[in-house]
Amino acid sequence: MFDMRNLTKLKKLDENAPDVMKAFWAFNAELFKDGAIDVLHKQLMAVAVALTTQCPYCIELHMKDARRAGANDTMLTEAAMVAAAMRANATVTHASHLFKE
Repeated sequence: MFDMRNLTKLKKLDENAPDVMKAFWAFNAELFKDGAIDVLHKQLMAVAVALTTQCPYCIELHMKDARRAGANDTMLTEAAMVAAAMRANATVTHASHLFKE
């Protein structure tokens, strides 16, 4: 099912909802510019979120963008471990619901 070539089909969204998609692409482009947080750190956050949501397209795209912004293997590994910790932490804290009074 996962195939990066599928992303070419996104043009169908542009055709079927041009105003919404134009706004989406503009939002996305603006978001990933330097701001209070630089592009490198935004892309590392995006990698961590992509790993957490397990979107292979997002993982691939944001990993490449993170590397273009200067991320190295160590930085990407730490981002992955942050994502892993967040998932584990959510499991542990939600375990509190197992114990009813």
